Formats: sequence, C-alpha cells, structure tokens
Amino acid sequence: MLKRVVVTGLGALTPIGNNVDSFWSNAIEGKSGAGKISHFDASLFRSQVACELKDFSPAAYLDRAEIKRTDLYTQYALIATDEAVNDSGFEFSKMDPFDVGVIWGSAQGGTDTFESQMREYVEGDGTPRFNPFFVPKYLINMASGMISLRNGYMGVNYSPVSACATANTAIMDAFNYIRLGKAKIIVTGGSEAPITPAAFGGFSSMKAMSHRNEDPQTAARPFDIDRDGFVMGEGAGALILEEYEHAVKRGAKIYCEVLGSAMTADAYHMTATHPEGLGAVKAMQLALAEGGLTIDDVDYLNMHATSTPVGDLSESKAVSNITGHKKTKLKLSATKSMTGHLLGAAGAVEAILSIKAIENGIIPPTINTQTLDPEVPKNLNIVLREAIDHPVRVAMSNTFGFGGHNAITVFGKV
Repeated sequence: MLKRVVVTGLGALTPIGNNVDSFWSNAIEGKSGAGKISHFDASLFRSQVACELKDFSPAAYLDRAEIKRTDLYTQYALIATDEAVNDSGFEFSKMDPFDVGVIWGSAQGGTDTFESQMREYVEGDGTPRFNPFFVPKYLINMASGMISLRNGYMGVNYSPVSACATANTAIMDAFNYIRLGKAKIIVTGGSEAPITPAAFGGFSSMKAMSHRNEDPQTAARPFDIDRDGFVMGEGAGALILEEYEHAVKRGAKIYCEVLGSAMTADAYHMTATHPEGLGAVKAMQLALAEGGLTIDDVDYLNMHATSTPVGDLSESKAVSNITGHKKTKLKLSATKSMTGHLLGAAGAVEAILSIKAIENGIIPPTINTQTLDPEVPKNLNIVLREAIDHPVRVAMSNTFGFGGHNAITVFGKV
C-alpha cells in the first residue's frame, strides 16, 4: 500500500527574499527582483539584466571552510535546506540516519567554479594550477552530497537533471521514494547559480532572454504582447517531504500533502516546447489522475511561463486544452515575473509559493503584464498585477525544460 506524503518544512533563498517569510511577503506585494547585472560586466552583452540575490553574503550563513570547498550553487542549497530543516522541527538524533535521504537538483551545477578555473588556466603562464576542490565543486551532484555530509543523512542521495524541470523532478522522485516506503524523510528541491559570463552569454546568444536593459524591473512580462524573453535568476528552494504517519506521530507542522506528480517528454525540439503543448497536457493529466483529481479540482496553477514568445503560448494552450476550453474556478499566475527564471531551481521556489497559497488562501500575482497577447486563450483567468484572496485547496506547479522535459507536481490541503 502506498504511503501518504506531506510537506513539513520549507526554505528559500531568492531574488525577492532570503528566507521563506520575506520571499512570500514580497511575492504577495508583487515586487520585482530584477536589475542590472552586478556579478560581472555585462555591458557588451545583448541582455544585461538578471534577478540576483540581494544583501547576501555566504559568510553570514557558512563557515570559511565550507565556503572554500563549495560552489555558490551548493552554498545556496545548504542555506535553504538549513531553513527547511529548522522549520520542520526535525530531530535527527531520534531517526535512523538511513531513513533520511536527499534528492536535490540543479541544471548547471558549479558553473562559476568551472568558468573561473578555466579563466585562470587560459590567462596563466601555461602551468596547470587547478584547485584541488575544482572537481567536487562543479559536480552537479555535490549539493545533495554536501547536504547529506553536513547533516549525517545516510538514505537515498542523488541529483536528477532535467534542465528547467529539474527541481520538480527531484520533488517527484522524493515523493515516490517515500510513498513506496523506501524513506521516511527526504530533503528535496533545487539550487542554481547561473549568472556567470558563459552561462548567461549562452542564453543571451540564443535570444532567449529579455534585452529590456533600460527598464530591468519590467523585463519579465509573461503573456504580454511585448514580451521578449526571460530574465535569469539565482537561488534555491528546499522542501522537507515526510511520510504522513511519521509526521503525525512526531507532531510535525504539516503544510500540505503531495497528491500527484508526472513527467512526459515533448520529443519535438531541443529547446522549443511543442506549439500545442501536447507533452504538457499529458503530464498535467497524469499528475492530476495520480491524485484522483481533475482540472476542475485545482484552485491555483503556478505556471512555468518564462516570458518567451513561444513558451508562454504553448503552455497557455495546454492549460486551456485540459479545461476543455471553458471557464473554470482555476486561477493562474506566473511568478517568474518577480523572481526571474531560476532554471533548475525554479520548480522548488514555485512549489513553495504554491504551498504558501494553500496555507494562506492568497494567490501571488503576475506582474508587468500590461497587454495580454491576443493569442492567449480567453478562458484562462490569469491573476495580473495584484495578489488576490482566493481559497486554495489544490495547487499545481508546472515546469518545462530544454530537451522537451515536462514535470508537474500537485499539492493539496490536508
């Protein structure tokens, strides 16, 4: 018999808040995290804006040894998971360490480490002087390994990779491990530190990112007729998933239940989503069916909606498709308009907003959208500009990634 799985802890490090409370508060207020890039000189790049962390220093959270041997993306992971573990009230000393696992995602891993080491080598005198921590710092699985090492969690431990669907993939895998009885608690989520010259430049050269450089705070504008690409973001989101009976027995605070999840592939294009969203439609249907739900049961959908001309229309058509092209109670919003696109961490921070919507009965807004693209289906009720009060019993979160990956998670009030 499958176990029930609940969320008992949350942690966030985002461009609009360095913890869950500030992240949620600023999301509800509709604040933009975008600005001119400060991490490097982007003056010659086509795109020059990003959603960077604010007032952040790793030294405020981690000791010098941890900082020295980890990349930024791992540091972000450690900080967010510390908050989530503390939030959960989890007492490790009372657990069999093999009952606690980590499934943590990142699309790019230690990009900053890799770039800086290559730069030093190329600009040096030809003598190879690589940092002994070079390899472990850039590996994509190192965040999950360091979370385990730091806390003594000895259960399942690995890092799935599915581009911008990665964090939802990690959450789905954690959900499945627990409901199959293979773990009692799993730390899951994702982190990304992609605002580096090469990573940023690659996306910029694809013309995937906004070049609204003179007005950064309004650059991310999902579904707007004038949208011109996404705004890159950085940070981490962490969730503690726990077997329901175990959580109840220890008196844990329960945010919500994980009701369903699913993945499909578009098998269509390396970087573009299917124009009619066929893979997305199937993934949403499968995730809902797993929870014994239909789209009529869903109160809120946090859309992937990155602000790209093709992707926004593909997803909106997919959602309209599963509603039968009719009006429903479903409310939708695109919170990347505030946080930017955190790539492999996007699903984690958006899951947190979905869960907080259930907890508080408030739906965060889509900001910056002035004129809806006329091709967006008219039956969709997109929350624009300001948050709204709206009871949320079931929330769904969509993520899609280069390579045609579609990953969907569904959460519900317990």
